[in-house]
Amino acid sequence: MTNNPSASSTPQPNKNPPITERQAWRALLALCIGFFMILLDQTIVAVATPDLQTELGASLNQVVWVTSIYLLFFAVPLLVTGRLGDRYGQRNIYLIGMVIFTISSLACGLSPTVEILIIARAIQGIGASLITPQTMSVINRIFPRHRRGAAMGMWGVVAGLASLAGPILGGIIVSAIGWEWIFFINVPFGIVSIIMVWLMVPDLPRLARRLDFLSVIVSIITMSSIVFTIQQGPDLGWPIWIWPILVVGLALAVVFVRLQATATKRNTEALVPLDLFTIKNFTLGTISITTMGFAIGGIFIPAMLFLQNGHHLSAQQAGLYMVPIALFSGSLSPFVGRMSDRINPRVLSMIGFSFMLASIFGFVLVMRDGVPLWCILIPVALLGIGNGFVWSPNSSTSLRDVPLHHMGAASGVYNATRQVGSVVGAAVVGAAMQIGTAYTAFTTAMGNSLIPVVLVLVIGLISVSKFEYKPHMRESSHS
Repeated sequence: MTNNPSASSTPQPNKNPPITERQAWRALLALCIGFFMILLDQTIVAVATPDLQTELGASLNQVVWVTSIYLLFFAVPLLVTGRLGDRYGQRNIYLIGMVIFTISSLACGLSPTVEILIIARAIQGIGASLITPQTMSVINRIFPRHRRGAAMGMWGVVAGLASLAGPILGGIIVSAIGWEWIFFINVPFGIVSIIMVWLMVPDLPRLARRLDFLSVIVSIITMSSIVFTIQQGPDLGWPIWIWPILVVGLALAVVFVRLQATATKRNTEALVPLDLFTIKNFTLGTISITTMGFAIGGIFIPAMLFLQNGHHLSAQQAGLYMVPIALFSGSLSPFVGRMSDRINPRVLSMIGFSFMLASIFGFVLVMRDGVPLWCILIPVALLGIGNGFVWSPNSSTSLRDVPLHHMGAASGVYNATRQVGSVVGAAVVGAAMQIGTAYTAFTTAMGNSLIPVVLVLVIGLISVSKFEYKPHMRESSHS
């Protein structure tokens, strides 16, 4: 295990004036604009598949890569980009990421070929990876400990709505003005976000002296190998050549952990300080958010196929069936966030995961032959309630006890595990769909494919049931 930085390496206390709560909420608003954009782009492109095939002459595999490459380049650098914020300043890294994201969005919309679009999407993913952990780090630094739940409630609204709004907004934009505008729309919002973050988000003190570049290289190769294998294995039919890539990734993961344990002896700072995992709530929170990522990554593909292929709905009609998720999640998250500052967040998290379990089990029951289509609205509503109760308590509880000098690293780990969980969830459910359609009716196979999600969410429920509740003293600021 690595030790906490020595007194000589510990960053000096912030000498800037304390940040008022009004300033903190303005900063959060500025950050959430960009956060919404990058999460929206994970799902919004899927509805443009037919148009991309027609207008760019793209194959189905190429169109799949338009989404896959974004997720790959988003997930892989997260362990590094969180620590970059500690080293060079969260606001600076956020602004660099938003500039990259905005310019690459313009390039995506202007792409004359699918090959150029794929390259632009990869760059867009890098921008998203730079942005994401900075948002959580800044929240936990500018809001006092007793107000972080409310702030994370707003963060939860953005996370929930963005992840669910993609298919709905994408269908409207593509139908009305063309696929290019699902990317062009990012440009004005990106410019607004850059200006607002520059003006409203404080330039917080640096919390890390240096980066361990050996760990950076090993982490990128490790994450690339593991995420690529899990993401592409099912689509490629698990060819023999892909297994050595996974083995290399797993072996390097062991090397990476060893590098973190020996960072102090090598006269450097760990990219992922292992003493983070001595914080019980952080460890439990990363496990539970991984299961949540698994669920969100796995549910929507079979649900959309069930509605569109099984019941012959259009993409827009299918998207409308998901609207209750956004309504319940968006309305509950701020309320739950405020409650998590006052009561035991373990209770709220257990409510959230219980609703998630009930929802996914409900999908398994209603997504099959002979069940009226309207019945799917019941698990859809339960999913929205579960979302509303999970994100804020889980996030605020996981990071509340993390030392400030580890905040960027912790945010990177938290977001990386969520993204990897999403990739694994999509892969596992995809494999279950393929197996199921070979043995049973299509609609029933879509429901049965979600059984693994139920099992994984049980792990999430057990994890949050172990959260420790530590009544906190009120503070003036944590900047």
